[in-house]
Amino acid sequence: MGSDLLAALCLMMVLEGAVVFIAPQAWKRAVAQLSALATARLRLLGFGFMVLGWLSLQWVR
Repeated sequence: MGSDLLAALCLMMVLEGAVVFIAPQAWKRAVAQLSALATARLRLLGFGFMVLGWLSLQWVR
């Protein structure tokens, strides 16, 4: 279990790093747009991604 979590975190770092490496200007624009959102909307967005990720994990496993 612990090694699976560590592997997932490493894969997340690779994917996020790839986005910044491939399209840094688009990443900067996305961060600027996200920083302009209200806190409540960011929380809702974060929750939605958590649920989507959990459902995707259940489907894959």
